[in-house]
Amino acid sequence: MKTKRIDELMNLYKTSLLEDVMPFWERHGVDHEAGGFFTFLERDGSVYGTDKPVWLMGRATWTFATLHRLVEPRPEWLQLARSGCDFLTRHCFAPNGKMYFSVTREGNPLRMRRYVFSELFAALAMSATAAITGDDNLKRRSIELFDVFVKYQTEPGLIEPKIDPQTRPTKSLAPLMCLLNVADSMLLIDQDARYERIIDEAIEELFRYFVKEDIGAVLETVGPRGEVLDTTDGRCLNPGHAIEAAWFVMEIARRRSDAELTQRALRILDLSFERGWDCEHGGLRYFADLRGKPSIYLEHDMKLWWGHCEALYASLLAHHLTGDAKYAQMYEQIHEWSFSHFPDPEHGEWYGYLHYDGTPSTTLKGGTWKGPFHVPRTLLFCWKLLEDMRGT
Repeated sequence: MKTKRIDELMNLYKTSLLEDVMPFWERHGVDHEAGGFFTFLERDGSVYGTDKPVWLMGRATWTFATLHRLVEPRPEWLQLARSGCDFLTRHCFAPNGKMYFSVTREGNPLRMRRYVFSELFAALAMSATAAITGDDNLKRRSIELFDVFVKYQTEPGLIEPKIDPQTRPTKSLAPLMCLLNVADSMLLIDQDARYERIIDEAIEELFRYFVKEDIGAVLETVGPRGEVLDTTDGRCLNPGHAIEAAWFVMEIARRRSDAELTQRALRILDLSFERGWDCEHGGLRYFADLRGKPSIYLEHDMKLWWGHCEALYASLLAHHLTGDAKYAQMYEQIHEWSFSHFPDPEHGEWYGYLHYDGTPSTTLKGGTWKGPFHVPRTLLFCWKLLEDMRGT
């Protein structure tokens, strides 16, 4: 990639992050009265719902702490990170210690789910905040929450299965890829060698069970020994998820200077991009069927913000690590489509949900799943990676 193009992209990502996306969330998404963050925002930032998804409380907190660490130590970002941790601690834990999935504006419990992703994102939030504050209590809490997630994933029976395991036992990619990312993030505050062991085990499991070179796909759900399940769920591919896993592994490979692991991660990116890219209309499909059969998911051909965020960073990182023009072309293809469809030039931030042809399905800027996380993370990481490529 030529220097002039790198400079153009660096400026675009930096400006988009600091003058568009984050100001949108800081103006409209901060609850100055009850603490935490509003995420149910209309196109112009108006609040259309005050309930608080706990995943997004953790993710937003991580974002403000990470901006403070990687961009500049702004006092307002530090205050928002602390506020997020405080809201999580005060309001998002049930009496039995498990975290809720959603709470009211004031922090009263609304919904508990069987999963423990709230715990994982709280661990991410508290570790990121501990990294900039040196707060030993936050460090301890984040390690405890990480351990809770590991326990739930490794001890059979703690999570009630979605499908009867006696009839159809399954394994899912989502917890594994999240474990990879958060274990790597925990090294910011805790140098215990067990995180590297957990990472190694997760990577081995990822490639053993989910990456299927023989059929050219990365599966989302498999049998307990990696069997391909010829069911609607077993055939369902989630290209965005798999591509996110690819860059998680690439980042670990970059940190370790492990060229072999980089090449293995690139296969996840290659297979998933090929399966997911819509050659007719452009953009990355939400779901695809392994055998080209009809999808039972009505949103299968939609184009979602987060999958494109993952693909942007993964393809740019792939190009940086390899110098391969193929990945530069892939990146430019994703970048051009994403920036011509998702950003809202009138009110700021990105749309989240597009139809197959790239037109908005809804103009909301946030909700149960979309908050200040995927877009700012991608803008930040791409900006900083481009600085590395530029040598600045």
